[in-house]
Amino acid sequence: MVALIPTDAEDAAALREALVRALDGGPALGFGMLAGAPEHVPEGTAAVIATSGSSGVPKQVVLSGEALRASAEATAARIGSGRWLLALPASYVAGLQVIVRSVVAGTHPAVLDGRFSPESFAEATLSMVRTGGDPLFTSLVPAQLATLLDASGDAAARAALQAYRAILVGGQALPEPLRDRAADLGVRLVRTYGSTETSGGCVYDGVPLDTVGVRVVDGELRIAGPMLADGYLGDGELTARTFSRDEHGIRWYRTGDLGLIENGVVRVHGRADNVIVSGGINISLDRVERLVRRVPGLHEAVVVGVDDERWGEASVIVVTRGESLRRSESEQLEHAREIVAAELGKHARPARLVVVDELDVLASGKPDREAIRRAVADLR
Repeated sequence: MVALIPTDAEDAAALREALVRALDGGPALGFGMLAGAPEHVPEGTAAVIATSGSSGVPKQVVLSGEALRASAEATAARIGSGRWLLALPASYVAGLQVIVRSVVAGTHPAVLDGRFSPESFAEATLSMVRTGGDPLFTSLVPAQLATLLDASGDAAARAALQAYRAILVGGQALPEPLRDRAADLGVRLVRTYGSTETSGGCVYDGVPLDTVGVRVVDGELRIAGPMLADGYLGDGELTARTFSRDEHGIRWYRTGDLGLIENGVVRVHGRADNVIVSGGINISLDRVERLVRRVPGLHEAVVVGVDDERWGEASVIVVTRGESLRRSESEQLEHAREIVAAELGKHARPARLVVVDELDVLASGKPDREAIRRAVADLR
């Protein structure tokens, strides 16, 4: 057993040194630990990360040093190695992996001065550019990318975005309009798919990393590879449900995501549990949301399900008010309904559009869908 040391992950330099020790045998680092967490964890553990994913149900994911290194090495094999900018919290697996990749590359991550903003991002990036040397990389969530693209009229912000060999974008689906805007500016994005249980992104632009296996069982995506988590701290039952071995002894992670593989490319349709039944027909809210986000002004919208007297359940579009809402809400809703009907059928059309001052988010930066759903339900 090795000691488990809770950390607030505020000081990136100190965290890097602690992580080097954790990767080499301990003590292990605990991020966002829940009450009652043990003081010791199994040998080989490098980090335990508390996460609620999109469900809001807290879990403590146990990651070995071997898994974290395997993920970092597979990333370097795919996109190259160099210097990284830490623009995400290190308590979030994508942020932690920025530090792990830096350790594996023998570099030190650059950090933002203060909170994330176009100014702090540009200042940190251009400082790295001025020192020259290795290629630059960073990892963002879609909301951060949108903020930077909105500021790209500023020469410094635009130059910073264009300075990276690759910007990994994950945590949630990347809306097509954001991808198009980035491409028009010459920004090199890599869409990533993965979770804390896979030590972060393990499928890049739809293609699994070299050491990763992906298959579909009953419509659900399952992942195998050396970067899989050991399981959930103190929850053997959940570990057994989520991780299993096949007839060949290969260990697989049940993602809970629906999807398919076409010509070697993984396509994610959405969460298996993010489905409503409207008029007796199953509707994936994730698929509806991806289509809704094609509508100008709704690029960061969230779609949730609420009770409906006529249909049993119905979907509702929730978006923050802002300058992007240039048309009336009724026009935007009608545009969204037309797109959804054309792709999924009339039964999947959203029933309403609700405008709010801000969207509830989880610590990871993902939308807190349950909180948003409750808020919409209370409006009725």
